[in-house]
Amino acid sequence: MRFKLKEGLLLGSATAATQIEGGDENNNWARFAAEGKVKDGSSPVTASGHYTRVREDIDLMAEMGLEVYRFGIEWSRIEPRRGEYDAEAIEHYREEIEYMTEKGIKPLLTIHHFTNPLWFEDMGAFENDDSPEIFLSFTKKVVEAFGDIVSEYITINEPNVYATNSLLWGYWPPEKKSMGALVNAFSNMTAAHVLSYNYIHEKRREMGYDDTRVSFANHLRVFEPKNPKNPFHRIASSLSEYLFQGAITEAMMTGKCAFPVLRRKGVKKGKYHDFIGINYYSRSSVSGLSDGVREDCYKNDLGWEIYHEGLIELANKLGKKYGGEVYVTENGTCDNTDSFRARFVYDQLKMISEAENPITRYYHWSFMDNFEWKEGERERFGLVHVDYATQKRTVKESGRLYSSIIKNGGVTDEAYEEFVKNSHYKK
Repeated sequence: MRFKLKEGLLLGSATAATQIEGGDENNNWARFAAEGKVKDGSSPVTASGHYTRVREDIDLMAEMGLEVYRFGIEWSRIEPRRGEYDAEAIEHYREEIEYMTEKGIKPLLTIHHFTNPLWFEDMGAFENDDSPEIFLSFTKKVVEAFGDIVSEYITINEPNVYATNSLLWGYWPPEKKSMGALVNAFSNMTAAHVLSYNYIHEKRREMGYDDTRVSFANHLRVFEPKNPKNPFHRIASSLSEYLFQGAITEAMMTGKCAFPVLRRKGVKKGKYHDFIGINYYSRSSVSGLSDGVREDCYKNDLGWEIYHEGLIELANKLGKKYGGEVYVTENGTCDNTDSFRARFVYDQLKMISEAENPITRYYHWSFMDNFEWKEGERERFGLVHVDYATQKRTVKESGRLYSSIIKNGGVTDEAYEEFVKNSHYKK
């Protein structure tokens, strides 16, 4: 064996509804694509066609041996108009959950993963101070519908990425560039998470369950000064980390609010996580208030640095500060030809298994190639290749390695020779 998996570590994958399902035009990203604002002209209305291929895809997950699966539900399908719920959509997701459970895969349900129903988007979404209660109402419907078959929940995915890309940098819909809008979104998403966290526990206790686990998926980066000897670089690095992830992490984990997160009604100091959810992809080399990448480093096809040590650093840092298990709710790499993903999987899981850390779950991003937001279909993160013209699924070499790791509890010499030996990063 090249290495054995850490004892108790469960391996699975993650997806988001809008990125794989197809068929829904009632959300802000479908409209954004229809306006021609996705780089390659693609649209989530097509995506990977998962909505009509759910059983096929879950069968493939089971064949690959996935133990856990983080999946999303599409708010705009379940509540197409405010206060109106679609029974067929609810039944569809219920059948999906029941089927994955039947196949031995434990579900982790994400309630909000970047996309909004058009009615919510057009009222300002999380900029609107009514949004925490509106989101809570949707959470109530979700738990009423699935609370007897789902015990683990992510309330909101990457609130910092959502708010900065959509409302500060103007890169995603609704393309705003406003610090005030960012502050409102940070503050209201914190309240939405806190209220939903409390409700999910309360409701499932009423249902007679005591195994509820709730958190949020927190996008974290390692921020380091480009030149550690430059005081401006050091200050910019610390400030970037605080504004992008430090303040929102503290607020959503503990209810302690400080600028740019303002305290909203219902947010009190407390503990609002049952595990620490980390989405980790890269490190930032900071010389100002903008993202940067080291010049001489391995990079993926989006130009992000491949820095495996960062995940361990962040898991230990947050584990020490907040306590409890860490679920790696997303980790993966953009590799459009699957030429180095096997090496990436090998290196990251070897490090998790051999370093001291509180990680107990690893959800690889992504199970299959998907609609990668503004990048469209061009950038591929999947363990499974999707031919968008035919929707044919093919397990990649990296996916076969991942399956082998789960089956064998680590990387055998044979698997290393077949999948990893000739898999190399690029600069």
